[in-house]
Amino acid sequence: MEYQILKHEINDGIAVVTINRPQALNALNTLFFHEMDHLTAELQASGKVRVMVLTGEGKAFVAGADIAEMVHKDSDEGSAFSRLGQNTFRNLERLSFPVIAAINGFALGGGLELAMACDFRIASAKAKFGQPEVNLGLIPGYAGTQRLSRLTGLGNALFLLLTAELIGAEDALRIGLVQKVTEPEQLMEETLRLAKLIASKGPKAVQKVKQVTRRGFAMDFDEGSELEADEFGSLFGPGAEGEEGMKAFLEKRQPNW
Repeated sequence: MEYQILKHEINDGIAVVTINRPQALNALNTLFFHEMDHLTAELQASGKVRVMVLTGEGKAFVAGADIAEMVHKDSDEGSAFSRLGQNTFRNLERLSFPVIAAINGFALGGGLELAMACDFRIASAKAKFGQPEVNLGLIPGYAGTQRLSRLTGLGNALFLLLTAELIGAEDALRIGLVQKVTEPEQLMEETLRLAKLIASKGPKAVQKVKQVTRRGFAMDFDEGSELEADEFGSLFGPGAEGEEGMKAFLEKRQPNW
């Protein structure tokens, strides 16, 4: 597929995907969702990716959904557009490898919803965050009402959703919306450092950490613990990744993943 909105490159197991629609502040439209679905499926199938970094071109990560595309939709079309985005973001969330959002600027509305579908978020000190949908007489449509409270707590989520106020990177860090703040010029350097750090670990262990943590979050504690025990055990035995990792530790050498 020839991509019009997304750019990507893979180096040493790290895929960097850039949303390249800066003239529209990278606003999300139908083409974006189709391209993202196709690209993530392609990256998953390649077997070459251990970590993915997602960022935006220009001064925005993503400034929201494309209002010009939405304005003439009727109720059924609006619901379909919501489900299209929800499905894309769930596909992103379900990738076997970790996805890091490198938030270089505005992450508003659908842009913040996209960032929240990533596994964690690194932000430029100049980044701005918000869910301003109520300013338009709308609500978030890409599961923002669901993810935001799970990340920040109910009070913080409702504050952002109801007031539509924008917050800066430090406030986003304080409420758990992002995990680290960097100077703007160091954003990609630091994000890639973390991506390389993760990519150096046991690849199956990394995948299972993501899988068990995400699945367990929606489970009863005891069910989640049982899932953890099963997946913990799956990494033991002759030729298993855990055996190699433990032998390398005892032999004081680097593991051969």
